[in-house]
Amino acid sequence: MTTLVITGGTDGMGRALARVYLDRGATVVIVGRDPEKAAKVPGARFIRADLSLVAESLRVAEEVNGRHGPVHALVLCARYFRSTRFVTSEGFEGTFALEYLSRFLLSHGLDRPRVIVNVSGPMPVPAGRVHWDDLMLERGYDGVAAQRQAGRANDLLGVAFAARHPAGPTRYVLINPGPVSTSFAGEYDAATAAHVAALKRYGAPVEAGIGPIVARIDDPPAEPLSAFTPSGRIGVDGPSFDPGEAARLDGLTRRLLRGMRGVPGLHRLAETIDLGPG
Repeated sequence: MTTLVITGGTDGMGRALARVYLDRGATVVIVGRDPEKAAKVPGARFIRADLSLVAESLRVAEEVNGRHGPVHALVLCARYFRSTRFVTSEGFEGTFALEYLSRFLLSHGLDRPRVIVNVSGPMPVPAGRVHWDDLMLERGYDGVAAQRQAGRANDLLGVAFAARHPAGPTRYVLINPGPVSTSFAGEYDAATAAHVAALKRYGAPVEAGIGPIVARIDDPPAEPLSAFTPSGRIGVDGPSFDPGEAARLDGLTRRLLRGMRGVPGLHRLAETIDLGPG
């Protein structure tokens, strides 16, 4: 039986995706923070977790590996917009922690899914950048810049993952669904809230937005890494997918995590994630 794990699966596109596969008889594990929202996805197996915390992402990886074994697909949808800078109890900027670190940990921490679909924002030319000298955005925080950094980081995550596992078995897929009328969970200032309202009004229906995701889950591309925008497949040899920057971010991420050796679960998954020497 097909098993899927969907982060952000209690709302928006993640919830719609869960319902598609539940209707097909698949086992669907949804990860989120709100049990009431999870109850609106009857039949799904719910893991309650705050994925902005490294310890929680590790707990989810251990639970999935222990209870469900190798899964068919991991779909990474969890996001949360913040107009005001937020720092987690572990010391990471909130958007970086939720939208990049959790995706890194689950991508590398699960027992080799057949396909990982990272719903982010790949484009032929990057819309954002990694702030190498201010990764936690301590200077002049801006919510849009935080989202764009996370999107860029996820492009590089896909490149680095494929470089580490060129022979598979996992296929890594980056998907930019384009403007979709989804939930847009977050805390918005007035200007950003107005933009979000317009996206909800004019964006594509959620059912249309998940179509490319369903297609990639059902028929994963043969290549170790692929990327898709609303216009179709794009090459992964352009500036958005620079292997040098991918290796740099991968190494930096592993150093950050090695500094957290005391976090519950990290030592147990260290070999799976391959943190390297401490």
